[in-house]
Amino acid sequence: MNPLLSAEQAVLGSVLLDPGQLAHLDWLAPDHFYRPVHQALFAALRKLRTEGHPAVATKEPLPLSWVTDAVDEASHHVRGLTSVYAHTLISACPRPEHAPVYGRIVLEGAIHRSVTEHAIRLHQAARADALQGEVKGALHYADVLTGVLGDLARRWGSEPRPVAPASPPSTAPVAPPPIRADQVAEDEQFLLAVLVERPKAMDEVVGWLRPGDFADPSHGQLYRCLGALHHRGEPIDRVTVLWEAQRRGLLADGTLTAEQLTAICDGVGPGSAEWLGEQIIRSSVARTAATSARAIRALAENETLAPGRLINHALHALGPLDEVRARWQTANGHPSPTPPPAPQAEGPPTARVHAALARSTPQPAARSSECPGPASTPSAARPPSRTHG
Repeated sequence: MNPLLSAEQAVLGSVLLDPGQLAHLDWLAPDHFYRPVHQALFAALRKLRTEGHPAVATKEPLPLSWVTDAVDEASHHVRGLTSVYAHTLISACPRPEHAPVYGRIVLEGAIHRSVTEHAIRLHQAARADALQGEVKGALHYADVLTGVLGDLARRWGSEPRPVAPASPPSTAPVAPPPIRADQVAEDEQFLLAVLVERPKAMDEVVGWLRPGDFADPSHGQLYRCLGALHHRGEPIDRVTVLWEAQRRGLLADGTLTAEQLTAICDGVGPGSAEWLGEQIIRSSVARTAATSARAIRALAENETLAPGRLINHALHALGPLDEVRARWQTANGHPSPTPPPAPQAEGPPTARVHAALARSTPQPAARSSECPGPASTPSAARPPSRTHG
């Protein structure tokens, strides 16, 4: 049986057997459950508790109405739920007192699903932007994903910070969509031709355009040659560029040919290096967003990653997009926004912290210096033994 499904059933079985367990699950929300019927039933149990159902306060044997009323309430939102299934959930719970641990498993599954869903949205937006030559959608969903990762970290009781994975997921670079590939290649060739013909135009783009922004690696390497000559203050023309390419081994390894360079130099016409550079970096933003999204999705689909590690690795995967976005804003005359000051929050609620630390067996009382207690920051709430969440 699926471990996540078993955990969802065990949480609900715990609460059906012991309504008091809801007091230890305030950090768990209905939408953290995968199955709609489980979402509806958990929401119904929380509602009955809020409304003061007699079963919540009684110390007598649990009345049958606790189960039947929960099923009736949940049935208003889903079809097919019966008391028979409720009793199936009860039998699926090994021990009601382990409800916080079961809930933690449910939350872990929800974190993986949420990161996957938002990574897919970012990838779709990036591909749509690449088709249209835009960046707005990709940047919007990148901001949404960043916010989601921060919120999930607080829910889990960890501190969000970019951390590179030990073995990064293998994702091939994203190429421009076929419908735009020719236009992107033409812009790159035209820019290189302008820069060879008018070397002073390097000053218009060298501050924010990088070789990695070119979709064609050979174009990026040629731009690197131009940048090296410009940096050294040497003349730039077709001869010096060809010589620089040879010195870097680009002719020997087949990255460039003399014929390619000649074709680029002969294709010059009137054009603005700054405008062409902006088109290239715009395309780079969309491609980088798609690459980051694919890497994050691969991380989220790795079930062996603990939530804290997943969140931190996903933030690291967004780093290249943040870097190219900052240069795109510079190219468009918009300085990079100043990062907002870190909020002086009180950290995750104590109940969520205890959920993250929950264990199946009671732990001996700790000394006062070791008790988790209310934390002033998320990092303080997380114990040293859970460095990676």
